[in-house]
Amino acid sequence: MEIWLNPACSKCRTAVADLDAAGVEYTVRRYLDEPPTAAEITEVLERLTLEPWDIARLGEAVAADLGIKDWPKDAANRTRWIEALAANPKLIQRPIITAADGTSVVGRSPEAVQAAIDAERKA
Repeated sequence: MEIWLNPACSKCRTAVADLDAAGVEYTVRRYLDEPPTAAEITEVLERLTLEPWDIARLGEAVAADLGIKDWPKDAANRTRWIEALAANPKLIQRPIITAADGTSVVGRSPEAVQAAIDAERKA
């Protein structure tokens, strides 16, 4: 199991506490220090069954600088979104948790974190 997190984020800290309480093993990726590549983001999006705009933090200053809120959310612009996330990891929603079986969730709710824990235990 792997968790992409920002240690300054309260949702990330809560997710880590939940993983610890569940006793599951996991690795931490501080995605601001070790940004994911466009290929890694594409892979995670496939596992999440989401589009890049679904995991973009549009309230970040860099989102305003890029004007990303106004970008089309369509297949023709998907690569543009993914490249923006890779170049500006602050835009990536957090935490993202991937279980050994490939199940991935954006762990912003206790239910989502529990789904990852359950998937990990079944793997």
